[in-house]
Formats: sequence, structure tokens, C-alpha cells
Amino acid sequence: MFIGVGRWCARRPWRVVAAWLLLLVAALVALAAFGRVTSEAVSIPGSDSESARAVAADAFPGPASGQQPVLLHTAPEGVPLTSPEAAAAVRAAAAGIAAVPHVVSVITPYDAGHPSPTSADGHTAQLLVGLDVTGREVTPGTTEAVLAAAAPATAAGIEVTPGGYLAAAVDKGSTGRSEAIGLGAALVILTLVLGSTVAAGLPLVAGVLGLGIALPVLGLVGHVMDVPEAGETVAAMIGLGVGIDYTLFGLTRFRELRAADVPVEEAAASTTAASGKAVAFAGSAVVAALAGLALGGLPLLYALALAPAIAVVTAIAVNLTLLPALLVLLGSRLSPRPASPSPAGRPRGWGRIATLVAARPWPLLLTGLALLGLLAAPAAGLRPGQLDAGSKPAGSMSRTAYDRTAAAFGPGANGVLQVVGVLPGGAPAAGSGADPRLDAVTSALRGAEGVASVGAPAVAADGRTALWQVTPAAAPADPATARLVHRLRADVLPDAAGPATTVHVGGTPAAQADLNARIAQRMPVVVGFVLAVAGLLLLLAFRSPVVALKAAVMNLVSVAAAYGVLTAVFQHGRGARLLGLEGAVAVPGYVPLLLFAVLFGLSMDYEVFLLSAVRTAYLDTKDNRRAVVAGLTATGRVISSAALIMVAVFLSYLLSDDPVVKMFGVGLATAVALDATVVRGLLVPSTMVLLGDGNWWLPGWLDRLLPHMDIEGDGRQPSTTLPTEGARVPSSPAVVPTRTR
Repeated sequence: MFIGVGRWCARRPWRVVAAWLLLLVAALVALAAFGRVTSEAVSIPGSDSESARAVAADAFPGPASGQQPVLLHTAPEGVPLTSPEAAAAVRAAAAGIAAVPHVVSVITPYDAGHPSPTSADGHTAQLLVGLDVTGREVTPGTTEAVLAAAAPATAAGIEVTPGGYLAAAVDKGSTGRSEAIGLGAALVILTLVLGSTVAAGLPLVAGVLGLGIALPVLGLVGHVMDVPEAGETVAAMIGLGVGIDYTLFGLTRFRELRAADVPVEEAAASTTAASGKAVAFAGSAVVAALAGLALGGLPLLYALALAPAIAVVTAIAVNLTLLPALLVLLGSRLSPRPASPSPAGRPRGWGRIATLVAARPWPLLLTGLALLGLLAAPAAGLRPGQLDAGSKPAGSMSRTAYDRTAAAFGPGANGVLQVVGVLPGGAPAAGSGADPRLDAVTSALRGAEGVASVGAPAVAADGRTALWQVTPAAAPADPATARLVHRLRADVLPDAAGPATTVHVGGTPAAQADLNARIAQRMPVVVGFVLAVAGLLLLLAFRSPVVALKAAVMNLVSVAAAYGVLTAVFQHGRGARLLGLEGAVAVPGYVPLLLFAVLFGLSMDYEVFLLSAVRTAYLDTKDNRRAVVAGLTATGRVISSAALIMVAVFLSYLLSDDPVVKMFGVGLATAVALDATVVRGLLVPSTMVLLGDGNWWLPGWLDRLLPHMDIEGDGRQPSTTLPTEGARVPSSPAVVPTRTR
């Protein structure tokens, strides 16, 4: 099938290129027409916070996005907001904001009944702005219109800073600079490796084109489900990295075939049959690993899995169809430069490393394990937490609103909890506080450790639902706030409300605590699924239980090392300032889980290309040690080059202001670098040398049960001879196609 697809595209190159360009234009036009939508909303079906949100939404209907704060602030030496002059300016600003499209209500500090908050010193207050659109539909234009309408307050010397969704819409950053730097670094690496600017540009064109289609598709998906901004960024990181790497593997195969005087069209078709098939297998492994996140049962994980999966599927499609067309069109301009032969009997580069590993497997194995163990050690203390606007860069709108709110009302004012109670039989005097059940809950909340203040309970029109606004003493990201949530649910509220009253604790800090708890609960299931899928795919590919099990263990080791670096840098703050952070920040629970799935999928790329070469050499000679040397020699250069490109792409995203994006950049770059060097260069070959022929043990019953797969090629190429020690070896495993027994 693969060679047929490659041949069809190679014979119709202009049609294929035109089809992909039309697809790109269609995606961009659709995005321009409907817009890209992201949302940071967190929904945890079946959780207590979700129950609180649903009950409150039914009993206290309000604006679609809730009440968004607009902070008003005057300097200590300025006129307080309680003065008549300031009040007149604020009222005029509120009237202007009320006329902004999508604004349905504005609550001021001067309203009777339920005014918006004002600080004790009178220099900070809030306007509460209700919008008829959801948080993901709030645009920077809405925020700009609100600021423009607040001109009367600004003219009176009052600083106006939107918060909530209004600030988040403005603070959304672009990753264009990171992508440009990543592409520039990739171009330099590819030019050095391939020795041709034209050849170096081909993987970049393929990677950018795939990303240009995947990201608009993901932006459109945001209209039907909540896609966090970090999901788009991870999709860009993964899509660009695998898009370039997959094309590099194919281009390397094509250049080897051309060096062997294979005609251009046939070389392009054979490239699709060989490396294209391996890319499809490896990419499918990435998607399968990401699919395991669906077992987490969280909409957030669905989105974070779908985003990079779309990018990977697009990269596979580009590699299987567009690449053979471009190979034919560029033809001889992609030819490799002649390589200088190595001195007889003296291996170079990866050949020398392979020979050293085969000669001293035990010392190098123990050295590699010691290094990874040292890096992984901090992971034992990884404690998933939650981020808040306090981790945003200084000067951003969200950070300014956060800091001023904390200074005026206390740090917990940035993450108010909502306690919702459902009273059997209703309250006899709705809203009066005369119900002893309301008084009991209010007193218990005010006396609870870690609570700064509790508002009077609001009773819904039905008389059955009460709502308390509870301000914690600590900031939303402080672990003390999560402990407060658990304490209210487990001890304080059950005792105060009694068995007949149902009470839920909601709000953003509660939702984040529920998210981390759900992820911790489901993580063993997700990890088990990913391990099983990865092991099964490797078993199908290489027909060896030992190889499959060993690969899974090695992947776990490299992931643990990445977790250790993540913990040391972000949770402990070691070197955090070098990344543009002010210090230690919490690691959200979904970050390690998504990293696990992505890294297990990406590691399959290098595993497939390395083991394909080793297995083929072993089937040719039945000499395990020589097969390991030949396989590592043949794949070392292309794997290290591909990994270097990925690391450069991932590290370029450290320029982002978002701490989560930095976490993914550090985690992915660390894992890929270790995987391509320590794991594939030392641990895998040394263990294979030590295991000897046991690597390829396969019980007869399993041999009969497993299908015969041909990962590198269409099964019709003749086998190659094993290179003699020191001889020049091909730079990719594609020249040693996997054969079946």
C-alpha cells in the first residue's frame, strides 16, 4: 500500500502540491472567518466543585461568563474612591462600560444592597462586569472597549485594570518568535548535517506546512470544546518537531537511494515504502499514547490529547503524500555531497561509540543508569499544585490586577470559594439569615482555620439554595488553600450543615484541587494503558517480548529523569530565574501526565529506527554483538540530528511568558536529549549486548499468533550485508530493511 501511495504521488507531483496548498488556504480562510478560540475553563464531571457550579448556576442565574472584575486604584496620596469626585467619575465610567457590546451588567461600589468591594483605605475598588459571552469568547477587542469606556475614571486619575477573562484575553501571547527561532536553529543543524541548503529547507517546508494546517483546525475545534492555550502551544511544539524529523528520515533514505543510482521517481516511491511506513508506525504510536489520556475522564485531558494528535496526524499525511512529490520536483538538487572514507579498520563517530559500548557494556550501562538516576531523584518530591495569575509576568494585565487585589483585599481575594448549600424544605425567611441552618454554616465557615472572611449567605428565589462567598487567607496557588478546600468538605461543613443539608464547595481553587485529585486517581490507569500500547506495538514490530519489555523500562527511566529536572527547576526553583520566572512555581497535575504520554510516543520514533537496523543485521548474521554495533552505527547520526532539531524547537518555547509552556519546553527537551544520547546511545545497546541472543527469544505459540510486519520497507528489497568493522555505514536504518522470518 505504502509504495503504491508513494508512486502515485511521485508521478503527479504538481497535483499533490496544489492539493496541499489549497488545503492550507482553506484552513486559513476558515480560521479568518470563524476565529481561533481558546479557553482556560476547567470542568471536572462528577466532582464536588462541578456540582457547586451547576447548583449555583441554576439557583442564581447570571451572565454567561460570571462577574469579571475591573480594578479601580488610586495612589495613597491621591483622592480616595469614596470621595464625591471619584464616585462621580466611576459612575460615569460604569455607564460607559454598560454600553459596550456584550456587557449586560455593571455593579459599582456605590450600588445599594450588594455593592462591589472597596478596600479599607478607600483607594482600591472593583467594578463587576457581566458579559453575555463565555470566557473563551471574550476577545481583546472587548477588553479594549471596556478600557476606552472607562475614560472618565482615567481622566480623574483613577487607574483602571481589567482582570479575569478580560485580562486573560489581552495577555494571550503569540509563540511566533519561538517558532521562528526554532526554525532558524533547525535550518542551521540541517544544513550542517545534509550539506545542502535546498535539502535542509525541505524538512522545514514540510514542518511549517503541516503546522499551518493543524493549528487552524485546532483553532476551529475550540468553538465546540474548551481548548486551553497551552494545548495549542504543545501542538505547535510537537507538530513542528515531528514534522521536521519525519521528513528528515525520509530525505535521508531518498539521498541514499539516489547515491545508489536509483531513478528519482522510483527512489521517491521506495522512500514512502520504507521510511514512510516507519514514520506512519511511529506517528501512530504517538497518537495511541495520547489516546490514553482519554481514560482520565476529563475534558481538559481530551483537549490536551487531541491538540498534538492533530499535529502528528497532519505530519504523517505530509510525509506520505507531499514528501514524495517534492522529492521528485527537487530531484538531483537533493543529492548528498561525497563523504570522505574512513581509514581502514578505524570506525568514526557513532561507529566508534558503538564499538566502545559493545566492548564495555557493564561500565557504560551502570554509568548511564547512575546519571539518569541522579536526574530523576527530585521527582520523588513532585507534588502537583495549581497556578494563578501571580505566576504571570510582571507588568501583564492579569498580574497587575492580581497584585493590586491581593494588596487591597488579601491574597485569598484572587481565588474566592463558593460554598453552595441545598436546604431541605427551604429557608423560612429567605435572605434574612433567620434560618438556624444558615447561621450554623456561616459561623462554622468564619471559625474555620485558613478562612479570612465570609460574606452573608445569599438565598435564591426558590428559598432552597444558599450561597456563601468564602475568602481564603492564602493565595489560590498556595497549598494551604487546597488544604482548606479539603478541610471544609471533610470536617467543617458536614458537622455544621447536618445530614439533611447538601453542601458543595466550588470556585476556581476548588476546581483546581479536584482536577489534581482526579488526575492522581486516574494516572495509574493512563500510565498502564500507555505502557501496554507501547509494549504491544514494539512486540508486533520486532517479534520479541524481551525487546518490547526492555524498551518500556528504558522509556520509564528517561521520563523519570525528565520529571526530576521538571521538579528541580519549577517546584524547587533551581535555575527558574534563568528561564524568566521570579522563583519556584507549582507544577499543575496535567503537565506530568501529558508529558508522559507525549514522551512515550516520541521515544517510539528513535526506538523503531534503531531496532529496525539491529534486527535486520541480526537476521542476516545471527551475531547479536555485531548486529548491535551495526545498528547503532547506522542510526546514530540521523537519530542524534533529529533529536538535536527537536531539542532546539522545544527550547525555543522557553521565550514564552506562560510557565506551563516553559514546563513543556524543559520537560520535552530534557527527555528527548536523554533519550537520543544516554538511552539510545548507551543503555539500549549495552543491554542488548549483555542479553545476547535472548533479545530475540520468541515462544513458538506467540510466533504463530503474531502477524508479520515489515516496518522498514515493502518486504521486497534484498537484504544488505553487514558492514565490516570500520567500514562506512549508511546514516539511516532505512538501508537495512527489516525482514521477517
